[in-house]
Amino acid sequence: MFLPFISFSQPTPTVEENIPYLVTFGKEGSTKWGDDDFCQTFFFSVPETQKEPIFIRVYDPDTGGEIDEQKGDFNTKTSFSVYGGKGCMSNKDARTTQPTGSYKSGNLLSSKTFGINNTYDKNWYSFGPFNPTEGELMHEYGGYIFKIIAEGISGDDGNLYKYYLSTGSDKNNPVEGGNSFTYEYTFRLYDDFKNVSHIYPYIDDKVISLKQSNFDWDNDGAIRIISVAKNGELCKVSGDANWASSEHVVTKEEKGTSYDIQFIKSNSLQKNNNVVLYVTNQYGELLPFFNTPIGGVPKYKYSIGVKTKKNK
Repeated sequence: MFLPFISFSQPTPTVEENIPYLVTFGKEGSTKWGDDDFCQTFFFSVPETQKEPIFIRVYDPDTGGEIDEQKGDFNTKTSFSVYGGKGCMSNKDARTTQPTGSYKSGNLLSSKTFGINNTYDKNWYSFGPFNPTEGELMHEYGGYIFKIIAEGISGDDGNLYKYYLSTGSDKNNPVEGGNSFTYEYTFRLYDDFKNVSHIYPYIDDKVISLKQSNFDWDNDGAIRIISVAKNGELCKVSGDANWASSEHVVTKEEKGTSYDIQFIKSNSLQKNNNVVLYVTNQYGELLPFFNTPIGGVPKYKYSIGVKTKKNK
């Protein structure tokens, strides 16, 4: 899979996604709170042209502040670990929906565990500097790949946080040509039901159908697909602490574009809703979600699939 990368700045989540935070609960938490495995992996792509060192910055990495989801007394510790080198991404265990096997593949470049620490409450912590060549070179994904794993190693609270791929240690300077992606997304929705969140899987030329699977949506409205050929195709949605899946046919016009999977709340009383999503192709292979959508945000083209009547 070779992707048509262009220059992007890279906060994670991005403005286009309209997602407030990523979320990872402590391993003693309940899956009913919206995290199925208490671990989340993201990858960062750094172009081969990047010569200056890069940093992976984490916003609010501690658990115990205003942003985080409290369950009783705060008692959660979260480990953030950065990996590069051979096998960082190419190892198949790094690209699954569960933290099993050799998911911590590659070279461990840096790691830190955060508990309750006011220093990092609503502030940034920077991992690095890293030489771009310390990542694993994956031409088809745009350059050198770094992996960061957030894992709730104790406690039961929800840690809400963000990432930024930066050239600066103390500020968010974008890495031009960079991007970030994951294969399973665990995130917080806005409480305001007027805010629609978006996730963008890339549809390569080999995909003829896909299966979306979502966890703990809490029947909180609709999940739908917008693409160049789909104008709001509905997905099956999950309830409390269970999975729901639906299959969707990919048309010829959609190959080489991104889907826009939209999360549309309908319950204004539903607060702190966290949800998990992954997507597979017809072979059961996971498709990546790029935080900045490849090819841009898809727009429905009315002319596609619309047949005009011929004059008799």
